[in-house]
Amino acid sequence: MNHRFKDKVVIITGAAQGIGRGVALQIAEEGGQVVLVDHSVLVDEVLAEIQSRKGQGICVHADLESYTGAQTMVAQAIERFGRIDVLINNVGGAIWMKPFQEFSEQEIIKEVNRSLFPTLWGCRAVLPEMLKQQQGVIVNVSSIATCGINRIPYSAAKGGVNALTASLAFEHAQHGIRVNAIATGGTDAPPRKIPRNSAPLSADEHMWMQQVVDQTKARSLMGRYGSIEEQVNAILFLACDESSYITGSVIPVGGGDQG
Repeated sequence: MNHRFKDKVVIITGAAQGIGRGVALQIAEEGGQVVLVDHSVLVDEVLAEIQSRKGQGICVHADLESYTGAQTMVAQAIERFGRIDVLINNVGGAIWMKPFQEFSEQEIIKEVNRSLFPTLWGCRAVLPEMLKQQQGVIVNVSSIATCGINRIPYSAAKGGVNALTASLAFEHAQHGIRVNAIATGGTDAPPRKIPRNSAPLSADEHMWMQQVVDQTKARSLMGRYGSIEEQVNAILFLACDESSYITGSVIPVGGGDQG
């Protein structure tokens, strides 16, 4: 068993489901002290699973679309563990899939609020602590959908995450802080317990979603979706000391689709 995160304090946002849950479980398994952050109470179940395996962690219930929520996350991590070694910004995900002209003004705002601001606020909130320490690692979860169809507001938000990653790494490499991102490809995952969009899909929306699935598989050299484990492995590599000479990079994890 690897112990790459032994005694390291790691914040994982969006830890209640999917990739975030997988990251949290594996980091705890490798000795990390985890701070699980999510708006959903489902995150409590993830912490219970970690504690049943003798792992250490806390839950923080916060709305990361606000700076106040991100500040709460950092404050509780510091109060409990006294430091922050790694921040994994995992919150995000397309809410709607349809041609750009079909998006309303409010839908566009909601997409950007969900998939850009939690990462922006998370980086801003954790940075003062990492500057005090003169070390730290940030891993942002982006998407190969920066070049994709039927998700233009989401694509724009993840393009912002990529720019943030590169610029923040440039600005703070001198302070011992590494910042990278993975651009996730299509990922097989169990149905979300709390869907991003709970409204029933119309016939057109089913068609537009299928177009996204078809495009994603067609652009992957491997012709398939990845697994949660494959995404988790890439995130953990960037989060641990094995990637100590990598910063400012966005690594696509999409079976050959470069995004």
